[in-house]
Amino acid sequence: MVLRPAVASLLSTIFFLAASPDMAVAKAPLSVEMDQAKVIELEKPAGTVIVGNPAIVDVQVLSSSRLVLTGKSSGITNVVILGEDGEAFIDEQVSVQTFEENTVRVYRQASRSTYACTPKCVPTVTVGDDMSSFSAVVQQQTQRQSIVEQAAGGN
Repeated sequence: MVLRPAVASLLSTIFFLAASPDMAVAKAPLSVEMDQAKVIELEKPAGTVIVGNPAIVDVQVLSSSRLVLTGKSSGITNVVILGEDGEAFIDEQVSVQTFEENTVRVYRQASRSTYACTPKCVPTVTVGDDMSSFSAVVQQQTQRQSIVEQAAGGN
């Protein structure tokens, strides 16, 4: 995955501010969408990467200067990166949000269902959906995956 120039610029600004403790600037947390990945380029090599809550965001280390953040569930946590000398050079909040683009939410009284529209709308699951709708979609996705795996093994 290649970072768009605007995202790369935002990330370099965030990491620059994180490395500049004398700058009293309120900054927004780094944002990753749920079930999406974001490549992070570090300005110096990381020795250790610590994730506050791995249920919210996962970090895969590609190299000492390149990481991949993957949003796992909605929430806010932090990522601390220690240099090879053991000193923290990044301690950044990471916000994971649900993917909003190309989604439609249908409300029927108090129940909600979510659809991914790319371009045809098909049911998908999002935390907060009506449990019966959520369970039905998960069951269909599981059955479909089982069929795909059986077909792949049957070649």
